[in-house]
Amino acid sequence: MPFPDAQIPRRQSWMAVLARASQPELVRLLQAAPPLPAFTRLRAPEAGLAMVRGRTGGGGAPFNLGEITITRCSVRDTDGHIGHAYVKGRDAAQAELAARLDAVLQDASRHDDYAEAVIAPLAELQTARAAQSARKAAATRVQFFTLATMRST
Repeated sequence: MPFPDAQIPRRQSWMAVLARASQPELVRLLQAAPPLPAFTRLRAPEAGLAMVRGRTGGGGAPFNLGEITITRCSVRDTDGHIGHAYVKGRDAAQAELAARLDAVLQDASRHDDYAEAVIAPLAELQTARAAQSARKAAATRVQFFTLATMRST
């Protein structure tokens, strides 16, 4: 069952949320969702390394920052939807849950149930965490403009 090209941005969005979620968060939110359908592993969870790239100042020339451990998994549910997941770290159960959710979210008849029970709460939690991190970073920001004007006087 190929995934329609028009839906790719939507799928990228939920896969990004799943990639940032922890296994305990997924398990907790799945308790309020319908049971996941049975599945077959196409690629069992396996850990590996990926190169993380950075940019000087956020927009400069790219450079290799270092390697990060990731775990990937691919599954097929009973309806034939294929789910994939890549998650940070070595948590095989997290990768498998994320792949199963990716598969079930592709099913139009089940999508809304899981999007509402799992994806929406995770996205809100992740947005709140990002805002908190931004507030912490802003509190330590140095105002170089002030230093520059002090020198010119």
